[in-house]
Amino acid sequence: MDVSHHLTTLLPHDPTASSVGSTVISLTVFFTLLCACIVIGHLFVENRWVNDSTIAILLGLCAGFVTLLISKWKSSRILVFSDQLFFIFLLPPIIFNAGFQVKKKQFFRNFLTIMLFGVFGTLVSFCIISIEMSSSLLFGTLLLISKPVVAVGAIFSATDSVCTLQVLSQEETPLLYSLVFGEGVVNDATSIVLFNAVRKLDFSDIDTLVVLKLLGTFVYLFFTSTAIGIGVGLLSAYVIKTLYFGRHSTDREVAIMMLMAYLSYMLAELFSLSGILTVFFCGILMSHYTWHNVTENSRLTTRHSFAMISFIAETFIFLYVGMDALDIDTWKASDKSVGEMIVASGILLILVLVGRAAFVFSLTNIVNFFKNRIATRISLRQQVVIWWAGLIRGAVTIALSYEKFTRSDSTSSKNGSFMITNTIIVVLFSTVVFGSVTKSLIRAILKQQMNIRCSEDTDPAGLEDLHLLFEEHGEDDGHLVNSGLLTRHSSSTIHNLWRKFDDRYMRPVFGGRGYVPRSRF
Repeated sequence: MDVSHHLTTLLPHDPTASSVGSTVISLTVFFTLLCACIVIGHLFVENRWVNDSTIAILLGLCAGFVTLLISKWKSSRILVFSDQLFFIFLLPPIIFNAGFQVKKKQFFRNFLTIMLFGVFGTLVSFCIISIEMSSSLLFGTLLLISKPVVAVGAIFSATDSVCTLQVLSQEETPLLYSLVFGEGVVNDATSIVLFNAVRKLDFSDIDTLVVLKLLGTFVYLFFTSTAIGIGVGLLSAYVIKTLYFGRHSTDREVAIMMLMAYLSYMLAELFSLSGILTVFFCGILMSHYTWHNVTENSRLTTRHSFAMISFIAETFIFLYVGMDALDIDTWKASDKSVGEMIVASGILLILVLVGRAAFVFSLTNIVNFFKNRIATRISLRQQVVIWWAGLIRGAVTIALSYEKFTRSDSTSSKNGSFMITNTIIVVLFSTVVFGSVTKSLIRAILKQQMNIRCSEDTDPAGLEDLHLLFEEHGEDDGHLVNSGLLTRHSSSTIHNLWRKFDDRYMRPVFGGRGYVPRSRF
């Protein structure tokens, strides 16, 4: 049976059923589920075993089961997962808000470690999963040593940065949050770049040239995507600073920020680049420059608006995955038995566990080797948390799986359905089981370190932070300067060089902290 119906959108697939009534029913059901997720999530917000993603998936599964009962075990297709809907509409606001809200000092202080995990770690996991799958009898006979196997390696190397946001606290564990979340964003981008690079290459005759082409394509996509995000972020800052929309309407300021953020993602997709990297760095640049150029009302509005849109999109995704997991047509299309599906899913889970452990513990030891102070090194307990928190596989994995196995001509419909069902099993198990245990695991392993930050994890407020603080509250900071608080500011050479360059060349052109809007003159 053809599984191409997965490319449909939220609305009914059959044109004869696409009446206004059917559309209203579909949207009503889904908005009701969204409201239920928000209410239930609020009731369980203090529960250590339950998070919003788990609630959304379980509620989606329940809704999908009820739908099957009502339709007498036939696929009603009220909700069908669409990789296009996911990548174009749902993922951009989540990743942008992550870049917009991220604590930049923590992120860039650990930037090299994050890039090491996110890029080289993903490559290690990608290689391990691909090689082991090709040697597995179950998958080897299905996919052979070819492009599908390599593509699956990229698919299951993608962690779920969305779920990471919900199981780790930026306030309680700032270092772990920065490392795991930062790695998750770079990991997703790397996996997608690898996935796209694999699709463009010919693996019929693998040699050194093919490997070099793969690496070259990856490097090109990675840095070009980042450059576009930085460029659009700077352009938005310059436009808002120069034209000063706020003198007429704050609505224009908010609108231009949202539209240019989304434009950065679409430009990357237009040129077949990584929209995740682009919109993430666009969010960082906008929070550093653009956000400080708008009026106070626009600052408050944009911060809460971006967070709200991101939250709805996250809930939408997990509901979407939960309901689509019970799409009976996909399960029937596979000719494999239940036992074979369980074994295949178990193999994939083991490969995910081994692939992540292989790079987390080895790369962390390399990072620790170059750190002089023991207090700044990543402890074994923290390494375990980093390893565990990155085991969750989510919507990115499912979206790539659908994109590969519903559009590829290299695998049959039955084999494609088999891979999709295994992907669903792995995602549901990792999200519900691993995601539910993560909070308790963190509290058990890092109980003594919760809410305690070493000097390396948090710096005293920088000059620009104090300037903004007193600017907002109208206080005189002279006594604090005399108290010597500012003298404890980090003397990192790279940080100081960047601040000097930023103050001298960037902020006069693009604004940012220290820039005073015209309404205050």
